[in-house]
This record gives sequence, structure tokens and C-alpha cells, in this order.
Amino acid sequence: MGHWLVIDLEATTDDGGWPVTEMEIIEIGASLVTREGREVDHFQRFVRPRRRPQLTPFCRELTHIDQASVDSAEPFAEVWAQFEHWLGTHQAQLQAWVSWGDYDRKQLLQEWQLHQVGSVLAQVPHINLKQRFAKARHLQRPAGLNSALQLAGMHFNGQQHRALEDARNTARLLPLSLPPGGA
Repeated sequence: MGHWLVIDLEATTDDGGWPVTEMEIIEIGASLVTREGREVDHFQRFVRPRRRPQLTPFCRELTHIDQASVDSAEPFAEVWAQFEHWLGTHQAQLQAWVSWGDYDRKQLLQEWQLHQVGSVLAQVPHINLKQRFAKARHLQRPAGLNSALQLAGMHFNGQQHRALEDARNTARLLPLSLPPGGA
């Protein structure tokens, strides 16, 4: 069977938030999983932002990412090339890529355009698991990741608002959100 790629991004932000157009990716986390949510492989890298290289105190507190981690990271285009190389070894089995909500998809589209890089993911279906989970659970409105895990009788594993941990926790909800036997 195929694999699903669960992606989560952390980005520059401030208390009160910034519009997506002002945010830049500072961490990419991805967990390649089976339909049952079992991890096959993973990817995690920090990214050095270029427009606002200094993380705000709110951003550092929210993500637990320190300034030194992004200062020593490579820019988005270089990190994305590493990601694409990593993904290339799994591309044949890839059914879809998944994120909790639509923010990650929109942020990646913006970054690809801004940095003029292409991506295999542009040709792969995207699944908004937040919507799928809400539909599967007949929720009035979609739940946040932590709330969804609690509704499913699970606890968040790891540090919230860190890309790989968020991706792995999202992956745990995949089997509960997909229709039997399909995407």
C-alpha cells in the first residue's frame, strides 16, 4: 500500500499574529506514515528566515525554537532542496500529503513562489485532515490538534508547536479520519 506524508510548519509570528503573507517558515517537520499512522521515515530541519530574521519573544516562547537554531540554519530554498531529495526516495509510494488545516499548504505555496522553487508536492493531492477529522466525527466545527487528540482518547506526545512533533501527532489521527480503504 501507499504512504501519506504529514507535514507541519512553524513560522515567524508575533503576539496577535501576522498575516500569512508576512510569515516565513522557520521549521519543517514531516512524518511519512502508513495508512494506519505508523511512521516509516521522517524529516526535520530549521530554516533561516530572511525578511524578519530576528524571532519575536512570542514566537520563541510559542515554538520553543531558539534564535541560534534559525541563525545557524540554511535558507528555505536550500532546506527545501534537501526535503525534495529526501522525499524522492519515497515518491513512488506517496498517496497524498496531509496537514492539520490549510495553513501549511498555503504557506508552502507562498514560499515556493517567493523562492522560485518547484515541488513534487504540487502534483500530489493534499488532504486537510482537520476538515476530514471534523467530518468523520460529525463535529459542528473543526477542532484544534490537541482537542482532536483528546476527542480520540489520546494525549499529545512531545512539545506542541514543534514541527515534527505536531506532524507525528497529526499522523496519529490519520487512520480515524480517512474513509475505509481510501483517501
